[in-house]
This record gives sequence, structure tokens and C-alpha cells, in this order.
Amino acid sequence: MPFYADSEFAPDISIGYLIRRAHQLGGVAMEPVFAVEGLTGIQWSALVSIFFERGVTAADLARDLGHDKGAMTRLVDTLEERGWITRQRTPEDRRCVKLALTGEGEAVALRCKRHVVACWNTWLADWSEAEVRMMISLLQKLRGTLAVAAGAPCV
Repeated sequence: MPFYADSEFAPDISIGYLIRRAHQLGGVAMEPVFAVEGLTGIQWSALVSIFFERGVTAADLARDLGHDKGAMTRLVDTLEERGWITRQRTPEDRRCVKLALTGEGEAVALRCKRHVVACWNTWLADWSEAEVRMMISLLQKLRGTLAVAAGAPCV
């Protein structure tokens, strides 16, 4: 049985709208954390993606962050210019360029990570542990559902 009815669908109950709005508000609230380190939220996201080996190439990074490939190349250029990452061609395929954090890049990412953890702990202070775990579980389930759906139209 469908959950949504066309006559009752509105932003305040739209999962897509609520997730997007929470993401926007979280990004705005986090910007001062990143500004202290001299980087932006997307730059930190890229550093963390490389740190956790989710973005080993610029194409992987673009996919992981949902970022345009052309814009990702410029972002990678900036991170390299700042001395936070290196690019290395793989010996097996010279067309493939691997990204890696420098010592300074890792240090910046980890310093910001500590601040991000502190922010989330502050924001979730009035949530029970069970609520937080349930939210994470449901979002992971939704991510899986949407990953499968990305290959199939809704209609």
C-alpha cells in the first residue's frame, strides 16, 4: 500500500525535501568549522572521501560526492595546490591517476573531523541513542533502496 497520496503530499512530509533541507542547514552550520582550517565543506568532504578510500580517483570522488566531473577536476587541482593531496599515475594504466592525502591533508581532515563529531554530538544531544541508531539505519536502508532505483524509473 502506498504511503503518499497526491492530495496530502507537501514539503513537510516529503522525505526528499526534508533530507535536502537538513543537508543544507547542516552545511551552513558547519561552514565556520571548515573556515577555521581554510577550506570549504566540499573540500573537506573530498579529503574525507580520499581518507576513507571512497574516492581514489577524481571520477570516484565525483561519484561519491555527487559532484560534476569538471568541477571535481578543479576541486582536485585546488586540493593539490594547497598541498593536501597528491596525484600519481598507476604503473598498470598511465591513464589512471590515483589520489592520496599528504600528511598535511590528513591532518586537516582529521582536525575537521573532530569538530564535525562535536557538532553532531551537540545537535543530537536531546536524541536518545536508540533514535540516532534508528535514523542511521533508516537512512542506510533508504540509500540502498535509492541506489537500486537509480537504474530504474519510478513510472
